[in-house]
Amino acid sequence: MKRQSTSERFALFSYFLTLIGIGTILLYLPAAWNGPDRLGFLDSFFTAVSAVCVTGLITVDTALYSLFGKIVILLLIQFGGLGILTFTTMFFVSVRNKKVSMRNLQTVRKYYLDSIEFQAHNILRNILVMTFSIELAGTILLWLRFKTTVPEASFFTALFHSVSAFCNAGFSLFPNSLEGYTSDPYVLIIIMLLVVSGGLGFLIFNDVIHVVRKKKKRYSLHTRLVFITTVLLIAAGTVCFLLFEQKGTLKDMSGFNKFMNALFQSVTPRTAGFNTLSQGALSSPSKFLTMIFMFIGGSPASIAGGIKTTTFAIVFLTLLKEIDWQGRIRIQDRVLSRKTVTRSMLFMGKAVVLLTVSVFLLTITEMNGAESGKPDFLLVVFESFSAFGTVGLSGGLTATLSIAGKVIIICTMFAGRVGLISLSIPLLKERNEEIEYPEEEVLIG
Repeated sequence: MKRQSTSERFALFSYFLTLIGIGTILLYLPAAWNGPDRLGFLDSFFTAVSAVCVTGLITVDTALYSLFGKIVILLLIQFGGLGILTFTTMFFVSVRNKKVSMRNLQTVRKYYLDSIEFQAHNILRNILVMTFSIELAGTILLWLRFKTTVPEASFFTALFHSVSAFCNAGFSLFPNSLEGYTSDPYVLIIIMLLVVSGGLGFLIFNDVIHVVRKKKKRYSLHTRLVFITTVLLIAAGTVCFLLFEQKGTLKDMSGFNKFMNALFQSVTPRTAGFNTLSQGALSSPSKFLTMIFMFIGGSPASIAGGIKTTTFAIVFLTLLKEIDWQGRIRIQDRVLSRKTVTRSMLFMGKAVVLLTVSVFLLTITEMNGAESGKPDFLLVVFESFSAFGTVGLSGGLTATLSIAGKVIIICTMFAGRVGLISLSIPLLKERNEEIEYPEEEVLIG
């Protein structure tokens, strides 16, 4: 069992590393770049990692890539954005002769829960059909607007932004992301719908379809927890950004535009990465709240990054509610097992450790010394949270990173996208290998 878990990790890392390697080589080709100087290898590598990990952080303007380069980035976003669930399913289909063994079924169930199909190719088909249908709808809707605002290559621009939004990548062909559309609710609403759709997770869509078709009577606890947490986070974020930016980045906007941009700022940190407001101009409370949202991210079995909404909700409820003698907590009319509670705590703990290491290393490479022009600490933390949550929002630090800083951000993006999921794959052992050790108490607090 332990050997099989190791092979799953190896396959997972191999897929993403191979994709990053191919993307780096293609983006380093002269045909991929239209900028004034030759694109450096490290910048090509950085862009490939950011695209595959659907982060959106950039060291060079995406608009400077040639059409070939933009197509490469689009494909890297799409293949990376289909995410862990699609990869594991494709892996099982190709290696297991299109059958999911009971051992592998347990691994996939972690992402698809009880609504999983027993045929892997059915899971893959559902995911691909759902992904391409939503992206196509988004492309058509955005094209209707972009053909009037960016008549040249408007369809490709719409396709690029639709895929980038649904995959929660945040890459944009516009130099200032979507800051030019702060007064265009049509574009903002389409982008937000795509972002939220990509961040909810495929299980949610399946559950909704099953209830609508009356295949089941009620939504699962997972669906209810995701919906409630998502709505509360978006609503609370909108109100807070309206208050925090009333005299800041929102002050010159009309009442409706203030609401739309506050709503967009509440949605986009959930690993999307698009921005209508300059992140560097946000107030300190807004930056801090944005970092919290970037850390939480989207939902399990989705394209989004972060620790996920369910992990945040379970940890938060564990702190508020009493745990029974079996280590369980009650949510509505259901009980979450001790195993689920413990796994959520460990998952969040690992995330905090990885993020802390990233922030610490960046303070060494980017803030070491007292010279003027050094970024402040909050900006360094903001960039780390953005990379780890695979968000892509930047306060302006990414473009000025040192070589060591770029490497740290690259590692942070990869850890936030692949590392945590890899660590969550359990190392199951045979029962005869388990050893019972005596318990002993240790004082805490």
